[in-house]
Amino acid sequence: MFDKRLRKLRIDNELSQKSLADILGISPSTVAMYEQGRRTPDNEMLKKIANYFNVSVDFLLGNSNSNTPPTDDWSPKLNEKDEKDIEKQLDKILNGLENEEGLMLNGEILDETTRELLAQSIKNGLEYAKLTSKKKFTPKKYRKNNND
Repeated sequence: MFDKRLRKLRIDNELSQKSLADILGISPSTVAMYEQGRRTPDNEMLKKIANYFNVSVDFLLGNSNSNTPPTDDWSPKLNEKDEKDIEKQLDKILNGLENEEGLMLNGEILDETTRELLAQSIKNGLEYAKLTSKKKFTPKKYRKNNND
């Protein structure tokens, strides 16, 4: 099953055996042997192939018909402390950008509307960074699907 799925993924992605071999850091003959069923990759190579094609290892091995990798559907929410931290960071950034002549863009002082747009853009970036960090560094045992 692995041999057929690998070949189909390679062809669907318009890759030659040599191109796939270069991507995976193996020889073209190894890719050919995988596709002929004469050789089976080790676990690390299976993971590398699955990651490259964005499929699950189970799909590659024929244990699943779903070619999508499992996802962690937990998504964090910002709490009150996070909001306060972001506001403090935003104020610090905006105060740092202002000089005695005011906040400048292309040599001209920003009007209030443009300053608000800039502030909102920076705030969006800070919120995104905080959420990404929470998702990446929150241990699984503390993740709640209801985001409480």
